[in-house]
Amino acid sequence: MRVLVTGGAGFIGSNFIRLLLRERPGWEIVNFDLLTYAGNLDNLAEVASSPRYAFVRGDIADGGALEGVLGGAEFDAVVNFAAESHVDRSIEEPAPFLRTNVVGTQMLLEVARREGMPRFLQVSTDEVYGSLGPEGRFVEDDPLRPNSPYAASKASADLICRAYEKTYGYPSIITRSSNNYGPYQFPEKLIPLMINNALADKELPVYGDGANVRDWIHVEDNCRGVLAALERGEPGRVYNMGGGAEWRNIDLVKLLLRLLGKPESLIGFVGDRPGHDRRYALDSSRAREELDWRPLVDFEEGLRATVEWYRGNRAWCESILSGEYQQYYRRMYGGR
Repeated sequence: MRVLVTGGAGFIGSNFIRLLLRERPGWEIVNFDLLTYAGNLDNLAEVASSPRYAFVRGDIADGGALEGVLGGAEFDAVVNFAAESHVDRSIEEPAPFLRTNVVGTQMLLEVARREGMPRFLQVSTDEVYGSLGPEGRFVEDDPLRPNSPYAASKASADLICRAYEKTYGYPSIITRSSNNYGPYQFPEKLIPLMINNALADKELPVYGDGANVRDWIHVEDNCRGVLAALERGEPGRVYNMGGGAEWRNIDLVKLLLRLLGKPESLIGFVGDRPGHDRRYALDSSRAREELDWRPLVDFEEGLRATVEWYRGNRAWCESILSGEYQQYYRRMYGGR
């Protein structure tokens, strides 16, 4: 099995590549990544010398670059993790999200279709469904009602995958996961942001009243779900991958502070994000029944392990917590 993984130097993609190399010994992986601010080859340092792994730098919105890696090559599958992924950045500047997530997905589909790639898997998000009320969970057939530029770009990519199936007969599989956490996550996201700030005794900025609810899944559980969909998923199907661990943001931040032995006085509330979805939760029955998949990592155990990973990998964090990230942080949180 030979697989092209796009966006493989990012948080979820790099965890997926390590999973494949560890658990699918006969597989070869080519990682195609532009290495934007969140792409980091240090995430894959431990596997970089593997004879079953290769890296190619490139942009999924560049048809010529895609032809260069896919043209005439014998790949069994394409798994698309490549995306601009942070809601706050999409609010600040939507254009890069439309270019990578929409145009890039269409370009990747087109080249994969022309080259006859037999499996195409699009990695998506629960944010395409919009915001839930206090009850219920999203199912795969629910309408897409995205509320941020990021979510709209991912919903558009999902619909482009559908259009390629209906128009050209080129089927894809889509996975939509809840919020991922775990090692190697870029520190703009909630959990690593709070861990790194707490370790530095800096204020922990919490949006609004902190009562927004997210369903959390360990990144390895999501990667196992993506692998299950790749191997056993039905073309044309969408599979939700929820962690079944719903937490209010403020309660999660307090739990992190307890795990780190830091006081709750570090919490500081900031103005809410525009269009901030109140609650996400996914019904994963289809993935359980059709893929025999379920999350295995207990949330609090996974969170403890994540905290310890960030404690033990300060050099990795410090290489990121400078330069462009500091400028972004000041724009978002006013230097708090």
